[in-house]
Amino acid sequence: MRTPHALLAASAAAVALAATVAAPGQAAGADAVPPPGVYYVQSTVTGFNAADRGGAVEQHRPRGNEDRQQWRLRADGGSHLLESTDAPGTCLGRGGDRARTVPCTAADAPWTLTPAGADRFTLAAPGTGHRLAVAPKPAGAVHPAPLTVGAGPDDLATWYLTPAGPVTAPMPPPDRRTLDQVTFLTAHNAYANGVDGGFAPPFVNLFPNQTRGIERQLADGVRGFMLDIHQTPDGAILCHNSCTLVSRPVALWVDLQRIVDFLRSHPDQFVTVFLEDYVDQEVLRAELARVDGLADVLYRPDRTGVRENGWPTMAELTAAGKRLLIFTDRTRASDAAGGVTRDTFGVMYQREWTVENYWSMGSGAGASDWSCYSRWYDAGTTLPLTRTEPGFRPLFVMNHFRDVPLTSTAGTDNGKLADRARRFCEPAARKKPTYLAVDHYDRGNPAAAVAELNTYTYP
Repeated sequence: MRTPHALLAASAAAVALAATVAAPGQAAGADAVPPPGVYYVQSTVTGFNAADRGGAVEQHRPRGNEDRQQWRLRADGGSHLLESTDAPGTCLGRGGDRARTVPCTAADAPWTLTPAGADRFTLAAPGTGHRLAVAPKPAGAVHPAPLTVGAGPDDLATWYLTPAGPVTAPMPPPDRRTLDQVTFLTAHNAYANGVDGGFAPPFVNLFPNQTRGIERQLADGVRGFMLDIHQTPDGAILCHNSCTLVSRPVALWVDLQRIVDFLRSHPDQFVTVFLEDYVDQEVLRAELARVDGLADVLYRPDRTGVRENGWPTMAELTAAGKRLLIFTDRTRASDAAGGVTRDTFGVMYQREWTVENYWSMGSGAGASDWSCYSRWYDAGTTLPLTRTEPGFRPLFVMNHFRDVPLTSTAGTDNGKLADRARRFCEPAARKKPTYLAVDHYDRGNPAAAVAELNTYTYP
């Protein structure tokens, strides 16, 4: 039992945690037109980039230096030009009410760049109110690919000019690093390892996502755990797609207990759990109640001023003892009808606190798709990777795995993890990944990519 002094100390630490969070700084000159250089012209609404598609300029999923998405910004008298890096002499311009590529010498090539706040800009045809814009979203659909030029709504006509080569800064000292500045190695389907117990019906269990158990994963430096939970008469059980015919499945509380026990013996470590969540609220609450010591280490960003002031430092989290963050992929709206939201018992709604790229790089073998775009962009939802709020920047979950977790393919892909993060996903999200999620974390040395990303910050 915790003594009154221990309870007082915990309360004081929680208050200190809320009070000492530093607001993220605004980059100097963020309201000025950026200097000449190579940029992505990136929609603030969708996070997609302006791309040259055979003369038409459309918004496409960010693809790094592929897909003709990079533009060289330069002054042209009182205006600016955006010249294609793939077709010198050709610029992002206008053709009637549509965006098109035109000769850089054409009258329809220059743009008037006007700061629109928070590192955002409008691009207007000089002397007019006609601006480059994303087309309005039709009911039940996503925003169309073709970009328009006209007098549309302000939000659809604002753009980031994102440097193709991100400007980074050295990582602060360990005692000043905030949670969103640190990158963590994350195991996709960490439970599907064939060591701790069964995880899938016959045949599917022949393709584990990992080959080491949860305790070994912790010992090896894994600090993010993606877990699928399904509801059975025994509670919340870890299974892939279904628990039917699964031999010896593991309960969620068992793996959470392993994590809590690890945190007890490693007081300077921080762990995050991501739940692909198919259980009722009360089933999940009961499962968490079985974990001894969970309340002592559970971190509640909703109670410590994070949304208003930004993420705390790792040192503050360690001092407060709050070192386990749990997310669910369920939405608040889906729970509200049941009368109980999961954050009332400490499980955060992931879409409120993170951004995440689409999970698949393609099939288990063959060519891969390195484009980086939001997992939560469809006919019903528009949550771009670039989403930010005043004083708050969501954590970025970068998925880097395929449909089928073949060990040889995962090893090759994991060896390219740092390259994809730097060239594709960081510009796409305008932030550094907080979590690098991979299959077979023991192949291809993804820990080296994590170590590399932890040498710098992306302001």
